[in-house]
Amino acid sequence: MMYPGFNTTRLAESKTFYTKHFGFEVVFEDDWFVLLKLGEYELSFMLPELPQQNSLFQPAFGGGSWLAFETDDAHREYDRLKMAGVFIVAEIKDEVWGDRHFVIKDPNGIGVDVYQRIQPA
Repeated sequence: MMYPGFNTTRLAESKTFYTKHFGFEVVFEDDWFVLLKLGEYELSFMLPELPQQNSLFQPAFGGGSWLAFETDDAHREYDRLKMAGVFIVAEIKDEVWGDRHFVIKDPNGIGVDVYQRIQPA
């Protein structure tokens, strides 16, 4: 198994965002770490600058990462998240390579691409 992890001071906001909007469940939670699970996938958030962690794992998240969630109906997910008050970074559109998608941002600034596979143009 492999799962992504992000260092952030926004543990509570991250947990709320992914449990509320995508249905993740909390597997483990402490004051320094949160591990979430959705089906077979896991996602973790950890406080930065923890002295017990290897120095490679200490810096706070600095950007340049994204997560992608596949759905069978991108329009339905777009409407659901917009009604929930989630800010839409990029409006829903169809791409020539065969994706219908839109982009939101989580509390850490991580891009979240919500996509549906469609017939390429």
